[in-house]
Amino acid sequence: TEAIGLYNLGQSCCLNSLLQVFLMNIHFTRILRRITVPSSPAQRRSNVPYQMLLLLEKMQCGKCKAVGPTELACCLSEHRVELFVQHDAAQLFLTLWNLLKKQMKKPELVKELRDLYTICIQEHVACQKCSFEVKSKSTMLTLPLPVLDANSHRLNTLEDCLQYFFHPEELTGQNMCFCQQCGRKTPFLQSMKLVHLPQTLTLHLKRFGFERSSRTHKLSHSLPFPQELDLRQVLTESQCQADDSEKATWQYELFAVVAHSGSASCGHYCAYIRSLTDCKWYCFNDSEVCQVSWDDVKCTYGRSNLYWRETAYLLFYMKKHPQ
Repeated sequence: TEAIGLYNLGQSCCLNSLLQVFLMNIHFTRILRRITVPSSPAQRRSNVPYQMLLLLEKMQCGKCKAVGPTELACCLSEHRVELFVQHDAAQLFLTLWNLLKKQMKKPELVKELRDLYTICIQEHVACQKCSFEVKSKSTMLTLPLPVLDANSHRLNTLEDCLQYFFHPEELTGQNMCFCQQCGRKTPFLQSMKLVHLPQTLTLHLKRFGFERSSRTHKLSHSLPFPQELDLRQVLTESQCQADDSEKATWQYELFAVVAHSGSASCGHYCAYIRSLTDCKWYCFNDSEVCQVSWDDVKCTYGRSNLYWRETAYLLFYMKKHPQ
């Protein structure tokens, strides 16, 4: 009863792929099943968590190979999520998550949802002329990883992308900042440090870039990503702001890949998801669902000369040993 597809309502492949990733995550569905059911029919129609719960039950109780997410799509349109248009999966993921968080009334469920998905980062900005330094913590839903460096050279692996994201950056020339202690603009060193990682870690491969003509183009070069990811092995001590007990939980297994095929202006999304119950990989392509192998998932690494082929865009990793 797990592998149930979702009918395409008209350019809804992006929404369908993300819904499958949410609903195949048993840590998320445990939260979803404990929501407060809205009292009136109008409130139920416009409540995203409730409509997502109804869709989950429809998928689990039905004997069809696919179901239609029509009521949920109508609910989303009430919250200004456009239907029948091309969506960016990273942006739509953030929109869905924010709507879920906003409409879950129980504070303990909102906290659990945050704990399940949010990443905590500490940003350091330090003057290179004196001791002035500013530190600020922030949370992120995804780590937006560049696939090219500052000189437009390709980054070769996911680990390279992570190291580059957390690599300190010198702010010089036109990018200098005003130092309160020096009383003038000075060179600064900007760095990001990892403080906390969630149960479900979401990595956004920034595959869409801008050309000089301001047109968006797709970066489809090969970028391998591992089935198992240990952030302790990837990042240096200076790139982390966490104690040993926190870092002990930074071992992950790949749970899902949202892949994009086609060009930046016209494309299609599907999801590869590893079932948490039978540990097998499945491809969710709208209403079509089939079991696949790890070699099939590796086909989403990308190839430079085949930009229309499937390319991984969002990676979801699950903690191996949560606290």
